[in-house]
Amino acid sequence: MLTVEADPARVEIRLSAGELICPDCAGLLCRWGWARSRVLRDATGGLMAVRPRRTRCVSCGVSHVLLPVFALVRRADMAEVIGAALAAKATGAGVRVIAERLGRPVETVRGWLRRFAARAETVRRFFTVLLVDAGVDPAPPGTARTVFADAVAAVVGAWWSMTSRWPAVGTVSPWLAACAVTGGILLAPAWPAKKINKSRP
Repeated sequence: MLTVEADPARVEIRLSAGELICPDCAGLLCRWGWARSRVLRDATGGLMAVRPRRTRCVSCGVSHVLLPVFALVRRADMAEVIGAALAAKATGAGVRVIAERLGRPVETVRGWLRRFAARAETVRRFFTVLLVDAGVDPAPPGTARTVFADAVAAVVGAWWSMTSRWPAVGTVSPWLAACAVTGGILLAPAWPAKKINKSRP
């Protein structure tokens, strides 16, 4: 799985130009069909059909699905919707309040929060390292009330740090940036991410 920008036309242009590289061996990626179509829900409950491009590395032969930056692996809601739920939980909101605010089933929101909580310390460490590595003059966030809140603060802090080095990152939300650097697996069973996405969106 490799995270790319939201615009599929731009992804095709980058593929043709040889700008997308394999996250395993740094070889060039070429077109190799399409992955299964998905339907994602946005913040208003609107639906968006997505059919990710499938690619194959010309060097190692491994195939990779190019997941749009707004999508998380195995989730039906866009990353910013899930990120809003995580941020609300970090400030102390309860699951029912969050679910009502976002217009999502309580069990769906509870699943997001439980999955994130189960790996909160790993997420905190990953994004704190990214914050320090990416920043021009990094300042790690202070300790929050909970490990969950610490992890959310690290995600946001890493985003701020990346914007100091790459200002264009500031045009997207912290949750889209989190998708980009984890390859969309923020809430997937495959956590932790082994490597930062080499083909920045």
